[in-house]
Amino acid sequence: MAEYPVKLGVIGGSGVYEMEGVELVKQHDLETPFGKPSDKIMEVRLEGKTAYFLPRHGKGHRLTPSEVNYRANVYALKSLGVTHVLAVSAVGIMQEDIHPGDMVVPDQMFDRTKGQREASFFGNGVVGHIEFADPFDQEMLSLVAQAAKAKMGDKVHTGGAYVCIEGPQFSTRAESRHYRETLKPSVIGMTGLPEAKLVREAEMCYGMLALATDYDCWKEGADDVSVEAILAILKANSENAKAIVRQLISKLPEVSSSPNLEAAKFAIITSPDAIPAQRREELALLYGKYLG
Repeated sequence: MAEYPVKLGVIGGSGVYEMEGVELVKQHDLETPFGKPSDKIMEVRLEGKTAYFLPRHGKGHRLTPSEVNYRANVYALKSLGVTHVLAVSAVGIMQEDIHPGDMVVPDQMFDRTKGQREASFFGNGVVGHIEFADPFDQEMLSLVAQAAKAKMGDKVHTGGAYVCIEGPQFSTRAESRHYRETLKPSVIGMTGLPEAKLVREAEMCYGMLALATDYDCWKEGADDVSVEAILAILKANSENAKAIVRQLISKLPEVSSSPNLEAAKFAIITSPDAIPAQRREELALLYGKYLG
């Protein structure tokens, strides 16, 4: 397995990059074969290292989870040389021992989206199958957990599944209880998929810092989830999230040999001479080295 220079991309709220000591190097206004990303990507210098920040919902939070162009976001980060992607995401709590304001670093996912989102770079003349048994990169899991625990100690929970629902509505009480009792996840959100799938297809390493905000609507005696409650918790915990991102950037290795950096090496099963010219051009950045 070869070693690759590490570059971090952060997908999250537009305020994540607003930290003391951040030097804005450039704003990248990119176009991709899959359309435009959610917003400009901010290239910054922090802790002596370069990182890239992309507001998932656009500045001002203009896009619903279903409207986010996940393919364009991931492709754009890949075009800038990003190898490791941190998703900063607000989530609902599905376990008693997690509390609003805590941080969660999940290690599994369950997809409950409804097919409204483009979930693959493959198709339209190119067939590929990517291994996805462990959706989060092991190296990123370790790095994110270490950074989070250095700031928040036992308020960080590692492991457990992230359930991704379509939204933009929150769950019904029946759905929330079903997920909790049947799937037994740690958290529930609306944006981790297909983001994680596309990051894997693009041969990058995915990790998540999940900001626990509410008990969805399953917990007796607790207020049902509301936008007001979520925003209040996020505002109170934003400095913690920024400190964790800063810590993560400072601790990133110079190089990585994660197998996910070559995840598509044997994925494409379409004969190279059967791939349409337009698709070959669209996918050159991602898979040109495999297509000959």
